[in-house]
Amino acid sequence: MDSVKPLAVVTGASSGIGLALAGQFAQHGFDLVVCAEDHGVAAAAERLRGLGAAVTAVRADLATYDGVEQLYSAVLATRRPVAAAALNAGVGAGGAFTDVDLADHARIIDLNISSTVHLAHRLLRAMLAEDDGKLLITSSVAAMAPGPYQSVYNASKSFLQSLALGLREELRDSGVTVTSLMPGATETAFFHRAGMDDTRLGRMPKDDAAEVARDAFTALMRGRERVVAASVRSKVLGAAVKVLPDRLKATGQRYLSRPRPGRSRTP
Repeated sequence: MDSVKPLAVVTGASSGIGLALAGQFAQHGFDLVVCAEDHGVAAAAERLRGLGAAVTAVRADLATYDGVEQLYSAVLATRRPVAAAALNAGVGAGGAFTDVDLADHARIIDLNISSTVHLAHRLLRAMLAEDDGKLLITSSVAAMAPGPYQSVYNASKSFLQSLALGLREELRDSGVTVTSLMPGATETAFFHRAGMDDTRLGRMPKDDAAEVARDAFTALMRGRERVVAASVRSKVLGAAVKVLPDRLKATGQRYLSRPRPGRSRTP
């Protein structure tokens, strides 16, 4: 690509918050490297090109080491510095801890945690060499609460929240900023894929992914520490979980995430 536009990297970009984030970058004058594991990433790239961005689409499974390296190789192939990155790829699995397959728990850890650490390490080294860059890590309001029936997912988001804030403090004397995105329940395919359609959380009204992405992009460009996006409901929830004791937060999460008796967690 031969362009004077800044370059952004977005993962989990074939749908939902990731696609909406990529759209925000495209609308604000960025070119893109977008990644997802599914074939929808090609259609997403065409949509983003329609917004005026030059787009490299990478279909890779970031839950694997080789998948992250495949994405990073595509970034290096552009021969351009990364001005911003949104590490958004993630997965969940609803259900009682022992009912969920161990492989599903492991995939949450591999994708939500390991791939984020791996890709952040690769990208931040280059950003620091340029003394310029903005990194967004998608955590969740779930990071602040224990997660019965989503135990590994909530724990993974707590890890990401801690990682984002720790990195931000490390880098505060540099030209690189790190922002944590903390969405509430958002209208995406997440709950269906996690087998949570029959839960109260799966059935409740949800935020619009486009609104979440707008809030996130604004916070990232301003170098803010974190953003709870997008609706008043989600912002109130985010404020509440900061002060409630863990026992009450866990009870509330149990009420929202517990599957109906006798129902399978398989979508």
